[in-house]
Amino acid sequence: MLTKIEHGGVLELRMTRPPANALNPALVHALHAAIETAPASGARALILSGVPGMFSAGLDVPELLQLDGNTMSTFWREFISLLRVIALSPIPVAAALTGHSPAGGAVLAIFCDTRIAAQGDFKIGLNEVRVGLPVPAVIHAALKRLVGAHQAERLCMHGLLISPAEALRIGLVDALSALEETIPAALDWCRELLSLPPQAVAATRKLARTDLAGLFSEFGGRSHEELMQVWFSAETQAAMRALVAQLAARKG
Repeated sequence: MLTKIEHGGVLELRMTRPPANALNPALVHALHAAIETAPASGARALILSGVPGMFSAGLDVPELLQLDGNTMSTFWREFISLLRVIALSPIPVAAALTGHSPAGGAVLAIFCDTRIAAQGDFKIGLNEVRVGLPVPAVIHAALKRLVGAHQAERLCMHGLLISPAEALRIGLVDALSALEETIPAALDWCRELLSLPPQAVAATRKLARTDLAGLFSEFGGRSHEELMQVWFSAETQAAMRALVAQLAARKG
């Protein structure tokens, strides 16, 4: 479900969990471990990517609905920890958005250093409210850091899924590329950064991302509590089960 591809000093972590790279406990754990251990393994930069047409469709709702309270609590803690590991990685992390990136897919990208999205009929955004989940505080704060308060409110409150071109316009992504060039463009971004004096880059990057560390200190625990409170609520469970029914109907 996670393929590691070496590009010299750049390590690509490609999500390969068909059909939609949905984030279940196993994939979240694999991503967390791979990102956390990459620097010690010699990687100088990371690329987080998906398969052509699909970066990640977000949470694996059908699987997560089967989890009990303790297991779900463990999942939420590791998911938030995964976001923290991305945000505070000592090496740069580029998101190569190789297709659709709704919900959890967009969330992963928000915490990366840069986001390069494939052009095409793809959607990206935080549509959590449409399936009964409020956007956790740490995620909303990180989104606001990228796009500003007004756009963050608009995207989150309405659960909007927008085109790559619109995402570029509002600052949710940093660049667009042809689908087949998305990963090479992310690789170029990494290599260009690595060509600069490394100590100067590292010090400046650490300074620029200090506020992200503060977000987790301020909102990390609160976000876990918020998610646990709503996940088993009647409203959220009904919305999630309706989503699962819709997905099953499409397959049928």
